[in-house]
Amino acid sequence: MAERKLQWGILGTANIGKAAVIPAIQVSKNGEVAAVASRNANLGAEFAHLLGIPRSYGSYEALLEDPHIDAVYIPLPNTLHYEWTIKAARAGKHILCEKPLALNAVQCLEMDAAAKECGVLLMEAFMYRFHPRTEKIIEMVRSGSLGDLGMIQSSFTFKVTRPDNIRLNADLGGGALMDVGSYCVNICRTLVGKEPEAVQAVASWTNSGVDGQMIGSLVFADGMLAQFDCALTMTRRESYLAAGTNGYIVAPAAFLPGKGDTLLHEFHDRIETQYKFSGCDEYQLMVEHFMDCIRERRQLRYSVLEAAANMRAIEALYQSARNGGAWQPITSLS
Repeated sequence: MAERKLQWGILGTANIGKAAVIPAIQVSKNGEVAAVASRNANLGAEFAHLLGIPRSYGSYEALLEDPHIDAVYIPLPNTLHYEWTIKAARAGKHILCEKPLALNAVQCLEMDAAAKECGVLLMEAFMYRFHPRTEKIIEMVRSGSLGDLGMIQSSFTFKVTRPDNIRLNADLGGGALMDVGSYCVNICRTLVGKEPEAVQAVASWTNSGVDGQMIGSLVFADGMLAQFDCALTMTRRESYLAAGTNGYIVAPAAFLPGKGDTLLHEFHDRIETQYKFSGCDEYQLMVEHFMDCIRERRQLRYSVLEAAANMRAIEALYQSARNGGAWQPITSLS
């Protein structure tokens, strides 16, 4: 394996795979997309032809039985992540699974146990964490250049226009928090480097039963606070701000900056410093890291336990939103 490119199989024909992850693997230094599976054989064949994928299968099971596949990417609806991650692990495939990794923290832990038992790697596909700007921001916050971190604000909203979009389907694990809001929760936790002690949220619910909009708060030890808003009903917005006692930083186009150059704004005493980052493909950086860890048998930068902790916070936020905005303590993963 160390001398050849890893062979990938794609479970499903979701647009995120078509638009971002499959092209990233195809241009990566260490991987190739060898097959795609769809429960609609004709759709799978058309998808494979369009993207130049050599093989297509009419079932997910058939792809997992392919002995030439080393790793799979799972962009299926949220309700299917748990089932197909477990099945892929038992088939001996390494797994890159879309966020959120599962419907709850317990599922995440069970997926982690299955991957470890089968000797495969499992990673949640939060691609923004591999962008050089995100890495720089984490470094700035952790180094103390902003002083004592006191507040994080994050927003991620966009408008879903099709009523049949799976994000609006409660039975498929939809909702603003489960989709764009998971990024907001993740960046807050990542920058603080600790887990929140309690959370609070209020939501506006759609006719289909999912949260169309949500505003949430997270309280960390030592008085550190974080706030976010997310929505599937509003114009496109994505940014976050981290403020400390000596300065603050602002990241525009925070999670999906695209492949062009991007900026980071730092403010100290009303004096602004801009950092410019050369264009890159954060999806490519993510898949290359994942494949390097497979080939070199080294630890992933972000573990499944981290994904479970994110889901634990999301679960508590939903509990609060469904309980009139009451504060919810964060319980232990154990």
